[in-house]
Amino acid sequence: MKIDDTDRKILVALQRDASQSLDEIAREVGSSKTPVWNRIRKMRDAGVIGAQTVVLDAEALGFEATFFVLIRTSEHEADWQLKFLAALQARPEVQEAHRLAGDIDYILKVRVKNARAYDEFYQALISEVKVHNVTALLSMEEIKATTALPL
Repeated sequence: MKIDDTDRKILVALQRDASQSLDEIAREVGSSKTPVWNRIRKMRDAGVIGAQTVVLDAEALGFEATFFVLIRTSEHEADWQLKFLAALQARPEVQEAHRLAGDIDYILKVRVKNARAYDEFYQALISEVKVHNVTALLSMEEIKATTALPL
């Protein structure tokens, strides 16, 4: 799908606050409600816009610790990868997981209530899949977090 300037303005508005009314978005982008709705529908159908969700305050809900977990593995077979990916998908503490190029094979962003909860996560993970080396880095302060793309 080809995205034009009006589509970009709509996407910027939605990234900032997807709960806005169509009237508010249309006013912001200098259009009327029906064309804005049609553009949003087309972008959803094309996969440009995915699921809409709510951002929760993790600390307000008691999830005070964020760990970045670096994983090295000596296993690279398809069966191991499937088992590892299934283990990650089953763990709600894992907010993000990335396969990397370089010395580290995977990095996980794990959000838990405290260090004890991280240790429970770690023990469960290593009981499910074999890993060569795990390094956990505790985030002392979140300086910036966004899901917004620089449109």
